[in-house]
Amino acid sequence: MSKTVADIVTETLYEAGARRCWGIVGDTINHFTDAVRRSDLRWLHVRHEEAGALAAGGEAYMTGELALCAGTCGPGSLHFVNGIFESHRNGAPVVLIASDVARTETGLNFPQEVDQRRIYEQCSVFCEYISHPSQARRITTLAAQAALTRGGVAVVIVNGDMFSETVSDDLAWAVHRPQPVLRPSEAELDALAALLNEAGSVTIYAGIGARAAHDEVVALAGRLQAPVAHSSRAKEFIEPANPFNVGMTGILGNRAGADAIDAADIMLCLGTDFAWTQYYPEGKHVIQIDRDPTHIGRRAPVRMGLVGDVGATIAALLPRLAERSDDSHLQKALARWKTDREGYADEAEESDASLIHPQFVTQMLDRLAAEDAIFTADGGSPMVWLLRHLTARGERRFLTSLLHGTMANAYPQAMGITAAYPGRQVVALCGDGGMTMLMGDLLTLVQEELPVKLLVFNNGSLGFVEMEQRVEGLLDAFTGLTNPDFSHLAEVCGLRGWRVESADGLETAMRSWLDAEGPALLDVKVNRMELVMPPKIEASQVASTALFGMRAVLGGRGKEVVALLRNNFLK
Repeated sequence: MSKTVADIVTETLYEAGARRCWGIVGDTINHFTDAVRRSDLRWLHVRHEEAGALAAGGEAYMTGELALCAGTCGPGSLHFVNGIFESHRNGAPVVLIASDVARTETGLNFPQEVDQRRIYEQCSVFCEYISHPSQARRITTLAAQAALTRGGVAVVIVNGDMFSETVSDDLAWAVHRPQPVLRPSEAELDALAALLNEAGSVTIYAGIGARAAHDEVVALAGRLQAPVAHSSRAKEFIEPANPFNVGMTGILGNRAGADAIDAADIMLCLGTDFAWTQYYPEGKHVIQIDRDPTHIGRRAPVRMGLVGDVGATIAALLPRLAERSDDSHLQKALARWKTDREGYADEAEESDASLIHPQFVTQMLDRLAAEDAIFTADGGSPMVWLLRHLTARGERRFLTSLLHGTMANAYPQAMGITAAYPGRQVVALCGDGGMTMLMGDLLTLVQEELPVKLLVFNNGSLGFVEMEQRVEGLLDAFTGLTNPDFSHLAEVCGLRGWRVESADGLETAMRSWLDAEGPALLDVKVNRMELVMPPKIEASQVASTALFGMRAVLGGRGKEVVALLRNNFLK
């Protein structure tokens, strides 16, 4: 039976689990989009390809299934790049259909011609042309299989005239999704057990690689009487129903996690590739278990490195471990974690109704949002408020740009998530800088009927950058933003909108916003003078902040120094 290449590609991706394709139509993909129109796939029309790539990535990350994006040659494809990098780094299974100019024009510097392979090879797990119509099903199947099994982006490059070619489609290429069990050898497990049994104290550090092993991690912590710190990406998987949890490490983390690692004889890293080496102890204290051999010892020297899935490895390890009775290390870490949580609560206290702290806003959202809500957050301070002040309760999900660190990811990712989960509450925590970067896709929320709830932390600045500059002792420069009234802007675009400028009006507005039908935006005027305090304050940071204060005073900005002190140190 003969089919067009466009029909084969569409059919193959649908059979592999894809249900939606995000993009902008145009010349070189017209035959592909016509095939989508005639298929069971849903096309979602965005206003900027970057938003489409982020939406596809958000959908794929949350569902674990394929999501698609497609665009025209040249400029259209280039606009996808940042969103594609995001999924490449966080492991979301996305397939990008990247079209190219007609084959008769390739290599002749034809308008809009771009070498797609050279662009996308650096941010994909698979990147191939369909060079002949007979390859259509085979290449597309391999792309889908690579995205799903290797965790990342697969790019299929198709010349525009190739889509309309017809070919006999008789071979039954199909996607396979094997699930092997991977764990260390018996000798390695025995050696690991001996080290853990002999150690005076152990702290577990769980990363995203432990996402499917919550119960096993808790069981291991109980056997070892070990506190469990976790990476930012692992929060939603490790934090819920975990009596051994002591929070995060890193600059966004808390004191309990950092202290528990510093005080332990062994830091047992489970499925984590946390990049900041200053948060690891000396190599003799580190044992690392990861399914990817290239991660072993990549961030810090290790005493022992083992390859295995976290859940399978713990299951094989537990019978070899002695029951530990001394819980003094654990209890000290838990007491510190209690103090840290009390400190987070103190940060959110509002003594002046006209000064709204972003922590206050986020803790109110934590209280009012649904038990199974899904949250995204822009890179910068919104991701800090999400990670520190929203509670993981088992059914809640979280997504931030922790590996790529992009701006403007929150509400595009939320678009993809709400398309996949139309019955769930999806909330995007947006910075005013991120919101205004991709503001055009507010129209997509309305046009595609995507009921995302947008929370804008409106501080009139690129707040995280401003904080970085001050901590380095610099006068903050070029960070100010002249913003519109986002609630009015939302209403012009067809969303419901609320604006809050006083703390005593926040709860009523937030309840109405969360309960609103369809997409809605809550614009909250928050305190600009807000520092993100790391778990430990280094002397150099204090000196640098003092240097900023001196420069600000000498430059006639003394009121800002007073505000900074009052809002962050004198509460």
